[in-house]
Amino acid sequence: MSRTDEVVDGIRRMILDGRLRPGDRLPVEKDLADTLQVSRGSLREGVRALSILGVLHTRQGDGTYVTSLDPGRLLSPMALVLDLQDDGAMPAFHSVRRVLETEAAGLAATRMTEAAVAEARAILDRVPEIMHGTSVDHDKFIEIDIAFHRVIAAHTGNPVLEALIESFAGRTVRARLWRGLHTEGIEKRTHDEHEAIWRALAAHDPEAARIRMASHLLGVEDSLPRPGALD
Repeated sequence: MSRTDEVVDGIRRMILDGRLRPGDRLPVEKDLADTLQVSRGSLREGVRALSILGVLHTRQGDGTYVTSLDPGRLLSPMALVLDLQDDGAMPAFHSVRRVLETEAAGLAATRMTEAAVAEARAILDRVPEIMHGTSVDHDKFIEIDIAFHRVIAAHTGNPVLEALIESFAGRTVRARLWRGLHTEGIEKRTHDEHEAIWRALAAHDPEAARIRMASHLLGVEDSLPRPGALD
């Protein structure tokens, strides 16, 4: 284990055993380096690593603090990992996305308030205005698509599931755009499928919501571009 790894592990243990809690300020550099038995240089490297991971946050002129440690922050680096994968891995990403979002739809159907259902309705009601006329604004359609899926994830009651879905959202944008540009009538089909999902959510029917979401995302997987098509 390198000295930097020792710092990361040492601060992790301090958090796990309660010596450091979310929002706490780290001890001054000299004291913390002595506690962890590392040099100040190694301590700084470890702090930088934990800052990248969302565990610590340095405030200029004020010190370094433990973050809120919420799943959204801690899982956000996963989005970068996903972005660095090549297009050949896309089918695997989408199949995982389907598993996550199918379960999310079922959970949300039992937990969405009427206000949340109305929020999802308002998102879908924006679609006709961008589909009116001879051409579709693909970028805006994707924004609405992501917003609809996001509001479902936000009402699962599971912040880890929500954070994972958010990580996958960015990685699948290019494929969604490619699908819109190369598949005739796909926006209407997608909108119709979203409407079916919304009806299941509004009825608070978890099984129907899962089935509708799974069917929708299976269709997305079936129309994925072949490797190299996005280049």
